[in-house]
Amino acid sequence: MNPGVEAIYYTDPLCSWSWAFEGVWRRLRYELAGRLAWRYVLGGLLPDWQSFNDPLHSVHRPAQMGPSWYEVRHLTGMPIDERVWIEDPPASSYPACLAVKAAARQGEAVEEACLRRLREAVMLERRNVARREVLLELFGELAGPPFHALPARFQRDLGSEEVLAAFREDLKDAGYRGIGRFPAFVLRAEGRAVLLVGYRPYGVFREALAAVAPGLEPARTADDPESYARHWGSITAAEVAEATGRSADEVARTLDRTAGLAREGPLYRDLERTPLAGSLL
Repeated sequence: MNPGVEAIYYTDPLCSWSWAFEGVWRRLRYELAGRLAWRYVLGGLLPDWQSFNDPLHSVHRPAQMGPSWYEVRHLTGMPIDERVWIEDPPASSYPACLAVKAAARQGEAVEEACLRRLREAVMLERRNVARREVLLELFGELAGPPFHALPARFQRDLGSEEVLAAFREDLKDAGYRGIGRFPAFVLRAEGRAVLLVGYRPYGVFREALAAVAPGLEPARTADDPESYARHWGSITAAEVAEATGRSADEVARTLDRTAGLAREGPLYRDLERTPLAGSLL
């Protein structure tokens, strides 16, 4: 089936608002299975702390990023642990961006899983994804089924000129469009296009999709929390709540009783699959 809409998703593994958007993003991909195509552009949110400046949120140094992440959790309900900015603050988001570009050389499924795992690691587990050893350890988790990723190749690609050039192209793309905030989307279909910058709730995103593809309708909806959690393999109650229309507390109670799902902090993982086995659809 030809997709009805193409989405270019500008993001960064260290972007807390992109993490908060995961519930909406996964819901859209689930509902529009086969009707939405997408690709990621890594925007390089944090080159380094000497050059980073976010006057909108008064963030100029690592310790000031924590309150910003706290605000994201408070406003969206998505779990996030801001203590990483006190305990082991990442010096840059560029290494994580390069990791996603290196993973992409092994296919879209590996790229998708790598980006998700990086987000989980820094947002929930307080792991410093600016450290090379952390990137290698996280990617090693993708070596088993269903991805069968190649850690040795990833290690080679991570420092390659080809991956660096691909990331530079992403930075150039975002700069050309004047995109400095994430998440951001370019949605295109049938000669129409719209640009969305910043976090948007599900209803606003669907309105934007309707503007470029008026006839686009969901192929399916998520009704059962257990089935939806198993579909992704690794998920938070907040993400399931977004898709099913239930409260996060109700979802958590349901998933806590579900056999075969293991709870690791705010994450639920399907024990019958690898920890990172999330569907692309």
